[in-house]
Amino acid sequence: MIQFGVRAHDFVPQTDLETFGNRLQQMGIRHIQLVMEKSIGDYDFSPGHYSAGFAGYLGRELAKRDIHVAVLGCYINPVNPEETARFREVNRFVERLRYAKHMHADMVGTETGRYSADMSVTPMTESKECYRLLLDSFERIVTAAEALGVIVGVEGVFDHTLSSPEKMKQFLDDLASPAVEVILDTANLMSPDTAKSKKLQNEKIDRAFDLYGDRISVLHLKDCVFDSNGVQVCTRPGEGLICYESLFRHLREEKPQIIGLLEESSPEYFAKDREFFGYSLRGGESDINLGVKLT
Repeated sequence: MIQFGVRAHDFVPQTDLETFGNRLQQMGIRHIQLVMEKSIGDYDFSPGHYSAGFAGYLGRELAKRDIHVAVLGCYINPVNPEETARFREVNRFVERLRYAKHMHADMVGTETGRYSADMSVTPMTESKECYRLLLDSFERIVTAAEALGVIVGVEGVFDHTLSSPEKMKQFLDDLASPAVEVILDTANLMSPDTAKSKKLQNEKIDRAFDLYGDRISVLHLKDCVFDSNGVQVCTRPGEGLICYESLFRHLREEKPQIIGLLEESSPEYFAKDREFFGYSLRGGESDINLGVKLT
């Protein structure tokens, strides 16, 4: 079974901490991905405003409402070719590691970026130089994470630096740190071509579990389609191209009680989206409406 959670800012617009926590509690939400500046509007989260006292206060306010931070989101571009900007982002991530320690968050999560200052798609993201920058950034991050005793969550995306299961495996081996775990987002791993084929989708998820299944510790759950330019458009589950057959087979066999964070959901659809994935886990994959015919 999955323990379902949500991306908090999809459910509660930015507000004060007390209102934020109360609304999540009223909706019965237990696990969240928290991007602090998108959810909590009465504090300045820019670098330099951190204190252990405030981080602990945040954690206590959420804990007394039985709200658990599965992922503290800090999405940076760790391969920004502009060095000053890249170091600024790395330092911001390290500060979030300090928040996570005192908030008892499971991890601080990020994707792995593109080799462009504005995060635009570029073939240079596939270059050796881009990968070198990625390792440099994460060696700095991991040094801090290991010292603090905090986990770093890394998410692969089809047009980012870690665009495939094989690249994620190489990255994990090169860093060789127990402080790094994987956030698996099935939709984000699928390129436009791969997403057209149920067989190719299942093979890619099988490779991810074969190569680093032991490092997958949390899920992002959503669906997607692609526009005529190959740009991903995220959707609610069951409304796009994504096939969940292999994912849920691996979860049943290898990952009981993993936390799955619903994305592109809302208070209106929370119960329905949760039931969609719950039905899949009970073995109903063949009856899922995928929205688009797959080969």
